[in-house]
Amino acid sequence: MYPSGKYSSRGPALIPRMKTKHRIYYITLFSVVLLGLIATGMFQFWPHSIESTADWTLDKRSVHDAPLIRLSVSSPIPERGDLSCRMHTCFDVYRCGYNPKNRIKVYIYPLQRFVDELGVPISSTGLSREYNDLLSAISDSDFYTDDVTRACLFIPSIDVLNQNSLRIRETAQALAMLPRWDKGMNHLLFNMLPGGPPDYNTALDVPRDRALLAGGGFSTWTYRQGYDVSIPVYSPLSADVELPERQPGSRRYFILSSQTAIHREYRAELERLKEENGEALLLLDKCSNLSQGAASARKRCYKGQVYDYPQILQESSFCVVLRGARLGQAALSDVLQAGCVPVVLADSYILPFSEVLDWKRASVVIPEEKLSEMYTILKSIPQRQVEEMQRQARWFWEAYFSSMKAIGLTTLQIINDRIYPYAAHTYEQWNNPPVVKWSSVNSPLFLPLIPPRAPGFTAVVLTYDRVESLFRVITEISKVPSLAKLLVVWNNQNKSPPEESLWPKVGVPLKVVRTKENKLSNRFFPYDEIETEAVLAIDDDIIMLTSDELQFGYEVWREFPDRLVGYPGRLHLWDHEMGKWKYESEWTNEVSMVLTGAAFYHKYFNYLYTYKMPGDIKNWVDAHMNCEDIAMNFLVANITGKAPIKVTPRKKFKCPECTAIDGLSLDQTHMVERSECINKFASVFGTMPLKVVEHRADPVLYKDDFPEKLKSFPNIGSL
Repeated sequence: MYPSGKYSSRGPALIPRMKTKHRIYYITLFSVVLLGLIATGMFQFWPHSIESTADWTLDKRSVHDAPLIRLSVSSPIPERGDLSCRMHTCFDVYRCGYNPKNRIKVYIYPLQRFVDELGVPISSTGLSREYNDLLSAISDSDFYTDDVTRACLFIPSIDVLNQNSLRIRETAQALAMLPRWDKGMNHLLFNMLPGGPPDYNTALDVPRDRALLAGGGFSTWTYRQGYDVSIPVYSPLSADVELPERQPGSRRYFILSSQTAIHREYRAELERLKEENGEALLLLDKCSNLSQGAASARKRCYKGQVYDYPQILQESSFCVVLRGARLGQAALSDVLQAGCVPVVLADSYILPFSEVLDWKRASVVIPEEKLSEMYTILKSIPQRQVEEMQRQARWFWEAYFSSMKAIGLTTLQIINDRIYPYAAHTYEQWNNPPVVKWSSVNSPLFLPLIPPRAPGFTAVVLTYDRVESLFRVITEISKVPSLAKLLVVWNNQNKSPPEESLWPKVGVPLKVVRTKENKLSNRFFPYDEIETEAVLAIDDDIIMLTSDELQFGYEVWREFPDRLVGYPGRLHLWDHEMGKWKYESEWTNEVSMVLTGAAFYHKYFNYLYTYKMPGDIKNWVDAHMNCEDIAMNFLVANITGKAPIKVTPRKKFKCPECTAIDGLSLDQTHMVERSECINKFASVFGTMPLKVVEHRADPVLYKDDFPEKLKSFPNIGSL
């Protein structure tokens, strides 16, 4: 009994103890696995960066907090600089690689303080405000990367903008200590004030190996074409003084010189020109009766009379920019900001961003030896060209000179275009003021040179109540061989269109669309019924155009499908007395618009007019019942940058049977509003896109003494 009792008392107690041991084991194992998973998840999703300390921003650190780097006397010095460097010899493009955005990646070195063995800084100014602005703009741009392994271009945080503040040898040693210097390969330095007395070299004197240089005073001797980038000398006045844009036109002075400390020979020559041309030339200099400082920098004087600078620059058509001790002058930026055409007299000077900017459109470059002929040379330039140059000068400043950000990003874009030439900006993108940005809309310039002949065109006739005249127009248009469809836009909500049996019998489909409101913009709606690329917009009172004239107009449009091709020509002019644009309907050699009362265009522009017209232009047109044709001219010229084409010699388009009640154009206020809307549209677009041309398209043989049967278009009609 005892053994069995002993067994029975221990046996049941042994099994629970075994279960407890296993439970503790499994709980411990599960806890270890769970903690491992939690730690892994935290590592995966907790914000971290391998090179977060390399992120360049002054918000996270100041110059005083930057690490101190002490330079040894024996620290290596880069080579002076290889003048033979080009992108294919001194730049590793393979580092840039391929990326879908075709954009280089730029790395900015972390901020450091470099001192010599005695603790003296390599620069007397440290990090200037301008260089801080430049690096900040780059770090905020799409070019920037904080991953040094992805970088294509490296920019030191060592400020070399002003050579006067640098210790040349020590600055070079600091550059050589950069971790990825590699003889300057793929490094970019920005410098605006190169050289020093007495020679004032035109490029930075700091030895820099193969580094690219964005310099502000290059000459043809020091500029490595296709490698270096010529940049402007930034003018601090750009940030401190705001000059509102002034409309182009004649100014109070013809020529103005505002630079101080120019060579005495140049000063003497300018004085002589002043004596010869009197009030046409204003010659300013430093004010001797003012104390030195910021206030005196904003003043210029002539015979005791004080002028505000740079505001006075806006009072002249041309402004002289002479070489000083350095080739690059901040005065160039001031002149452009004022919308004054710079007259550059600095032999061998490489103008800023001349690799991509066409300076002939915004400046006049005259050899220094021809300074005495300057007045005669400038007088030979037509006034209209001067106004275009004034407009271009101001836009150059806004786009490329106005800030350190603009200068820095333009420099990077030029380098980017070299590395990805297949995606580079075009001449037009660099030099033409931007058109209104169309969201989700492509430029119509993809159109083929000559669209297929077969589809023909759709005639869209806008009408209200002139049924007899409408029927005559339909009858004449129906004779045109290339007509594919007739679409009548019935704009009268109070009256129904005639019964179907009363309409002229034509050999093409004829569709009548009734509108919900009486609006002129209804003529440009992208109706589903328009299936052809070509559209002929025509009024119901244009009864004088012959079928030959219309067919010829269509043939011309086929060769220029991105233009407005029309018959009534008009012109916009600048009224100097009133200081605004003027609408001109008189017969002239020049045209800048063709009226859509009779004009061919691509149906794509119907979509743009209806859905993408900027500002309140479309509502303004509908409210005033005027200027829809001018609005379409602005739209097409703005998006294509091209002038319209007037066809055939006809100039008279008045309906002989129409009265003032019938026609909007005969209203007394019509012509006044036409000038008003040109000024309004120019304001909304932010530019004057209309192009003036002296061109007209006529059939080759229309005036030749040939038998009519030999002419394709014998019935062109009279003036």
